[in-house]
Amino acid sequence: MTGIGGGVELGAQAARSRALAVLRVRSRALAVALLPAAVAVILLAGGSTGHLVGGGWDAARWAVSVLALLVLAATAAVALVVARARPAVTPTVAVAEESAPDLYRMVRDLADRLDVPAPSAIALTPDCDSWLEDRTHPAHGPPPARDHDDLSDPVGPARRRSAAAPVLVIGSPFLWWMRVGELRAVLAPVVAGTGPAAHPDIAAARRFIRGLDAAVAATSTDGRGPLARAARGGIGGVSRLLLRGCRVHAAEMERGVAAAAAERAQAVDYGLRIVAQEQVGLAYAGWDRLLTRVALPAWRMGRWPSRLDVGVVAALTELSRRDRLAEGFASRLGERPACDLLEEPGLMDEAVSLLAARLFHGGPAETGPDWAPVGWEEYPEEVVDRAWRTDAARLHRVLDTLGVRRAAEDAAPGADGPTLSRVLDHLTTTPAEAPVPARDPAADADPDATPDPDATPGTAHHATPGTGTATPDDQATSDPQAATASDPSDPQAATTPGPQPLTTPDDQPADAPAAPGSADHSDDGNGTEDDDDDLAGTTPRGAALAAGLSAQLAREEARTQALASGTAPPPPGTTTGPAATGTALWDDRALPLLPLQPPRTGREILTAHITAMVCCAAMDTAGATPGLDWLDGPTLLVDGARRPDLAPHVRSLVETGDPAPLRAWLSDLGVRPEKPVRLV
Repeated sequence: MTGIGGGVELGAQAARSRALAVLRVRSRALAVALLPAAVAVILLAGGSTGHLVGGGWDAARWAVSVLALLVLAATAAVALVVARARPAVTPTVAVAEESAPDLYRMVRDLADRLDVPAPSAIALTPDCDSWLEDRTHPAHGPPPARDHDDLSDPVGPARRRSAAAPVLVIGSPFLWWMRVGELRAVLAPVVAGTGPAAHPDIAAARRFIRGLDAAVAATSTDGRGPLARAARGGIGGVSRLLLRGCRVHAAEMERGVAAAAAERAQAVDYGLRIVAQEQVGLAYAGWDRLLTRVALPAWRMGRWPSRLDVGVVAALTELSRRDRLAEGFASRLGERPACDLLEEPGLMDEAVSLLAARLFHGGPAETGPDWAPVGWEEYPEEVVDRAWRTDAARLHRVLDTLGVRRAAEDAAPGADGPTLSRVLDHLTTTPAEAPVPARDPAADADPDATPDPDATPGTAHHATPGTGTATPDDQATSDPQAATASDPSDPQAATTPGPQPLTTPDDQPADAPAAPGSADHSDDGNGTEDDDDDLAGTTPRGAALAAGLSAQLAREEARTQALASGTAPPPPGTTTGPAATGTALWDDRALPLLPLQPPRTGREILTAHITAMVCCAAMDTAGATPGLDWLDGPTLLVDGARRPDLAPHVRSLVETGDPAPLRAWLSDLGVRPEKPVRLV
C-alpha cells in the first residue's frame, strides 16, 4: 500500500505542476494584455504630476492610451468568448438515479473504496469506452423555459451548475455484455479520476483548456460580414495561440491524472480487471460488427433496431460458438449481467439504440413511417426482405433505362416480368467482348503517348459499336450521364441532416457512368481515377450497369435530402420521446457525427444488387427465406441453414461475365431464374 500511495502522490504532483504551468500561460497572456494599460497609467500619472511634460510626452500619452483601450477591448472580447463558448459534450443518454439505483449505489461504493468524490451523474453512450466528463459549464444546463422529464434531465439546473464532480459516461455495450464484477473492475480507474479532477488547480486548468477549444470552434464559422469575419479571425487566432502554448502542459497533466487514477485503482479488483479487459476488446469487436453488418442495412431502409445492446450479447454468444478462441466466454452468461443494475433496461437500450442511429447514420430524432423501430424478430421480414426486393427493383429500373429487353424473343408468354435470367443474360460476356483491363500507370503518366490500335474494347468502350450488343452499352454510357447532369440535386452540397449517403461525388454518375478507361475519366484529383480502378477488371456491360445504379442511388439520395431539407432540424436541446434523451447538451444539427463506412464503390453496389436479385429469386421459386446472422448481417436461409457460398459466384459474374458458376449454384438449389420475382 505504501508503494501504491507513493505512485498516486507522484502522479498527482506531476498533474498539479502541469496544471500550474497551464495557468501560468493564462497569467502571462493577461499580463501582456495589461501591459499597454500599465504604460498608459504611468504616462498619465507622470503628466498629472508635472514630470513627463512636453509635446512628445503628450503625443505618447494619447497614442499609448488609445492602444491600451483597444487592447483591453480585444482582451475583453476574447475573455467573453472563451467564457461563454459552449464546450463540446459527448451525446449521451442520461441515467436518472431513480431509474438505476443499484448502479448509482455500486459507483458510490466504488468511490468510497477509492477515497475519491463520487461522480455527480451517470450517462450511457453507444460506444465501447468509459470516461469522466465535466458538464459544469452554464451552457450545459437546459433552457429554463422548457420542461424535461427525469430521464432526460436527472439533475436540475441549479444542481448541474453547482456540481463539481464530473459525469461518469459508460459504454452501453459494457452493461449488457459484462457481469457486475467485471463492470466494477473496469470502472475503478475511471472513477478514481474524480480525485485529481477535484483539485482546484487541475479543475481551473481544464476549464481554461475547454474554453479555448470551444472558442476556436465558435470562431471557425464564417461571419455575416467582413467586420464579423475579422473579429472572429482575431479571436480565433488568439485562442489557437494560447492552445499551442498549453498543448504540452495539458497533455502531461492528463497523463499525470491518468497515472494517479490507475495507481489508486490497483487496490480495487485488480485481478478481476485483467480478465475484464479481455471482455472490453471482445465487446468492441462485437459492437463494431453489429453496427456495420446488422444495424447499417436497417438504417438504410428507414428502420432502426431498438435493441442493439441485446444484439451485442447475441453476436458475442454466436462468436463464442464459432471461434475456439472465444470458448468459455459464454459460460459467463450464467452470472448476473450488469444491465440488471438498471430498473428498465429495455427502455434504456431503446434510447441508446436511437442515439446510435442518429450518431452513426444521421436519422431523425422522432419516429415515423419512414423511420420506425424494428425488433430482432421482425428484422428478416422488415429489413432483409424489403432491402433485397428494393435493390432488385432498382436493378430492373436501371436495366429498363439501358434498353435491355425484359424477355428473350423465344420466351414463353407471360415471362416478361422481372426475372433473374434478364440480369444473367445481360451481364454474360460473349467471346467478342472482354473485361475492362486495369489502368496502365505508364500510359497515365504519358498523356502524349500514341494509343495502341489493337487495344481491347474496354479502352475505348463507347467507340466500338460494331458488336451486336453495342446498343445497350452505348446507351449506358450516355443516359446515366444525361440523367445526372439534368438533376440539380447534389448529395455533397446537401447540408441538412439525413440518411447516410450511399454515394459521393467520387462515384456519382456525373463523373463515373462513362465506361471505365474512356477519355471522359481523367484524374482530376477528386477520386475519378479511383472509380476507374474500382471498375477495372469488370466487363463493359457490368461497368455500365454499375454506373447506372450509382446514378440512380445518387438521385434517390438527393431526393431524400431535399425532402429532409423541407423541415428545419430540431434545435439543440430538443428532446422528443424516450430515445432522444440526453440530447439537450449537444448540437444535433450536423449528423451523422461518426459515419460508419465510406460510400460504397460502383463494384460493391453492382454486386449487392445482383446478390439481392438472386436472393429474391431463391425466395420466390425455391422456398428460401431471409434470415439474420449476428456476425454477417442479412443472410439467405435454405431449409433453415445459411448459404454463405453465394458471394464468389456473384463476383465471378461481375468480374468476368461468366454466369456458369452462378447458374450451377442456382440449379443446385432448384432456383428457376426464368420465373418473375416479386418486387417492391
